[in-house]
Amino acid sequence: MANACGVDFGTSNSTVGWSRPGHSALLQLEDGKVTLPSVVFFNADEEQVYYGRAALANYLQGYEGRLMRSLKSLLGTSLIDDQTEVMGKALPFRTLLTQFIAELKHRAETAAGREFSSVVMGRPVYFVDGNEEADILAEDTLYEIAQSVGFKDIDFQYEPIAAAFDYESQIDKEELVLIADIGGGTSDFSLVRLSPERAKKVDRRDDILATGGIHIGGTDFDKYLSLTSIMPLLGLGSRLNNNTEVPSSYYFNLATWHTINLAYTQKAWLQIKDIYRDARDKAKLDSLLHLIENRSGHWLALKAEEGKIALSSALETELLLDRIAPSTTLILRRDEFDDAIDKMVSSVEGTVAKLLKDAGIAAEDVDTVVFTGGSSGVQLLREKIGALLPDARRVEGDLFGSIGAGLALDAVRKFG
Repeated sequence: MANACGVDFGTSNSTVGWSRPGHSALLQLEDGKVTLPSVVFFNADEEQVYYGRAALANYLQGYEGRLMRSLKSLLGTSLIDDQTEVMGKALPFRTLLTQFIAELKHRAETAAGREFSSVVMGRPVYFVDGNEEADILAEDTLYEIAQSVGFKDIDFQYEPIAAAFDYESQIDKEELVLIADIGGGTSDFSLVRLSPERAKKVDRRDDILATGGIHIGGTDFDKYLSLTSIMPLLGLGSRLNNNTEVPSSYYFNLATWHTINLAYTQKAWLQIKDIYRDARDKAKLDSLLHLIENRSGHWLALKAEEGKIALSSALETELLLDRIAPSTTLILRRDEFDDAIDKMVSSVEGTVAKLLKDAGIAAEDVDTVVFTGGSSGVQLLREKIGALLPDARRVEGDLFGSIGAGLALDAVRKFG
C-alpha cells in the first residue's frame, strides 16, 4: 500500500485517492460515497459545523446559519486574507479553507485506517488567469494550509495531468491524448503522450506536450443560466418609473456563490426597498424581497445548478421554484442555456485551439479526447471541443474521480 495520498480539493466536490493493490483508489468520505461536496454550513441553531451533503441538507431543511461553497475560488484572490462574519464572530477565509482541508484529511485517514503525512495536491493549470504572481500566491497558500493540517511532504500536480495518469492505467498501447477537465471553477487541458511503458517512468515531463487553462467552469455556467432564465422572475431587466432598469448588481450577487451573502446585508435590503417604491412591476420585486428575507439565495443557486445538470441530457427541463412562490415552475431550454454561455464556451474553445498550436500538433494527430470534471457534460462545450478534433475518439472519464485516482498514482511515484 502507498504511504502517501492524493487530494483533489475541488470547487464543487473533493476526493482523496490512495493506491492499494486490488482496491479502488478513491476513499469513502461521506455516507459510503467517494466525493465530499466542498460545502460548509455553520448551523447557528445547533452551534455546529457541517460539511458536504450534511451541510447542504441542514441548509435546505431551513436551519438558521451560514452556507459557504466554492471555497477554492478564494485562492489567489485578495479575499483569502479577508474575513467574514459567522455566528456573530469574525472568521478569516484562510481559516475556513484550513478547516475544510483538515476535515478532508481526517475523513480520508478514518476511511484508510492510517495517517497520511505525504500528499500530492491537485491544482488547476491556472488558479488566476494572466497573473503569475497571484497564481504562485494561490499555490503557496494551499501549501501552507496543507502543512498546517499535518502534511509534512507536499507536492503538486496539474489536475488534467492527474486525470491523464488515471486514463493511462486503463490503456494497452500508446496514445496522444487531450485531457479536458471541466471543473466547477476552471477548465483545464493537457496534451499528453500515454502508454503502459511510459507509465513506469517517475519523471513524465517529456511526455507532457502542452498544458493550458482558463478560469471558466461550472459555477460560471450556473450563474449565467440563472441570470438569463431565473432572475427575470425576480425583476432583472424590469423597469423603474423613469424607464431605467432595476439595478442588476443585486441579481449578480445572488447568482454568484461567493457574493450571495452580500444580498442579505441591511444596506442591500434598504436599497432594494427604496427601489421597490419606483418599480413598475412590484410583484417581481416582492418575490426578490421574499427570497432575500428568507435567505434563499443559496437554494436558488442550487436550483440553477440542477437545471444545468438536467440540460446536459435533455433539450428542456422543468424547474420547481416553490421558494419564490408556491407551485412556481420554470421551463428551461437548452438552446437558451447555450446562448447564455456561448461567449464563455468560445473562450474555452480558444484555449484548446491555442494549446494545439503551441504544441505544434495537428488535430488529426490527437488519438483521444478524455472528458472529466463535473461540468464536462455541458453539451455545447463538448460539441465545440469535438469540432476541433473531429477524428479523435471521445472517452468519458470518471467525472468526479479521475483526478483523485490519478493523484494517488502520482503520489506512489513521488513518495512510495
